[in-house]
Amino acid sequence: MSPAETGAAVPAMSVYDAIRMRRDVRAEFTGERIGEEQLTRILQAGHNAPSVGNTQPWDFVVVQDPGTLDTFADHVAGCRRRFADSLPPERRATFDPIKIEGVRESGTGIVVTYDASRGGTHILGRHTVEDTGVFSAVLAIQNIWLAAVAEGVGVGWVSFYDEAFLTELVGVPAPIRPIAWLCVGPVSQFQQTPDLVRFGWREGRPLSEAVHRETF
Repeated sequence: MSPAETGAAVPAMSVYDAIRMRRDVRAEFTGERIGEEQLTRILQAGHNAPSVGNTQPWDFVVVQDPGTLDTFADHVAGCRRRFADSLPPERRATFDPIKIEGVRESGTGIVVTYDASRGGTHILGRHTVEDTGVFSAVLAIQNIWLAAVAEGVGVGWVSFYDEAFLTELVGVPAPIRPIAWLCVGPVSQFQQTPDLVRFGWREGRPLSEAVHRETF
């Protein structure tokens, strides 16, 4: 039984350890459903994210109904097939073994939404850079992900879907947009090497290639 389930304190983990251990989980979900106390802590971490103008432009739709999970998993599978069919043969051979979602296995989906209208017309900090709003919602996603790792919970970000389909599936009202479906649940392990590296899809690049001084 996890510390969250017993009500005990969650073991401390440095943010650096959580960043290092974080993985986009697909195949490692145990099939158990996350407990409510643990889920609430993870959602609270997301809600504690910084946001432009303190607008908190996110909402979290928790999906656990098996029928809805099945419907979304089937939709994702169709999107995956279309992507696979678009690949040249050598890339398809690399892609085919890669599992791209754990919608059913995780038992819980968190749909993170973005509401550009929250906070009214005059958003402090968004006047010249409109995207700071959606950036704020993505920071909430990152907080959820790192908090989950600290709790020993896996997260997988599903991006193989049509936005209009997901909008209708979970009843997101206009002008709000769903920007992520996160599969969240207990895992058997965190892989030491990210899946896309393990399966040969793409290697990471060193920090030295990403750092520039004064100009790009």
